Amino acid sequence: MRIRPLPASEVRRISVAIPRGAAGRLPLAAAGILLVGFPALAEAFGWRFYLNLVTKAMILGLACSGLNLVLGYGGLVSFGHATYFGLGAYTVAVLAREGIHAAWVIWPAGILVAAFAALVIGAVCLRTRGLPFIMITLAFAQMVYYGVVSLKQYGGQDGLRAPRTELGFPLGDVALYYLTLLLLSACLGILWRVVHARFGRALQAIRDNEARAVAIGFPAYPFQLVAFVLSGALTGLAGILMAHHAQYVSPAMLSWPQSGAFLLMVILGGVGRFWGGVVGAAAMVALEEVFHAATIHWQLPVGLILLGVVLLAPRGLVGLLEGRPR
Repeated sequence: MRIRPLPASEVRRISVAIPRGAAGRLPLAAAGILLVGFPALAEAFGWRFYLNLVTKAMILGLACSGLNLVLGYGGLVSFGHATYFGLGAYTVAVLAREGIHAAWVIWPAGILVAAFAALVIGAVCLRTRGLPFIMITLAFAQMVYYGVVSLKQYGGQDGLRAPRTELGFPLGDVALYYLTLLLLSACLGILWRVVHARFGRALQAIRDNEARAVAIGFPAYPFQLVAFVLSGALTGLAGILMAHHAQYVSPAMLSWPQSGAFLLMVILGGVGRFWGGVVGAAAMVALEEVFHAATIHWQLPVGLILLGVVLLAPRGLVGLLEGRPR
């Protein structure tokens, strides 16, 4: 049977009948259903390895979304966000070494430690702009890194075991997956409200033209400092989840290559795109896994793909999915 193509007027009528917002939410709803049902699929088909891989991608997506708040919406290139990631993770391991295993103590403590570090570092760094800001964030990160390496009682260069905390129920891989998915969804909901509220619009106005924003009554320093602290707290929460995922922490989690990896993930996904951090982290984890299985020189093809995205798609993978700007 021959299928008759619809006339152009009919196609336009159907397109108008589907609200743009509803159409945009369909892929999100499909992704949510897939993520909720993925553990059952993993159990049925023996994909436990991929369950852990998706958990890792969601944790990194949370960290990158926190970085995207200051990088994409604030215009602040922080080269030290691994500091908050590592401090959150080390809080889990150090408190466990000291005999504290209660989650209601460890989780808030990890977030507060990361947020306080972001407050202190941001209070100093945000008095500079451009290259000095990048270098000072890197300098603080290196100071914290070498400070952790010098703590021989907590493993020093070798790292430290980080047993999972007591949440009142067995925290196996599936439970950790759903906990990560729940926290990622909640944090993305908070970020969505933040960037679309008056605070977020003021932050973007400061990014676009600081002098004009200050002139109309939006002082840059307090807005950027609040965003920096919120970003550090979210990255610290990601560090806590990563400590539970790996059950091990090491100084590499606070190192500058880790900070650089976060930046690359955000650039890959799309700087200043709301889903840029999540999509970039998922793409990077997938690329690493695919090419790492094919060659020991997996960094080369991954680097070439990143180079291609930067040169050919400056708005990142999310920008490609969104299509050409109107």
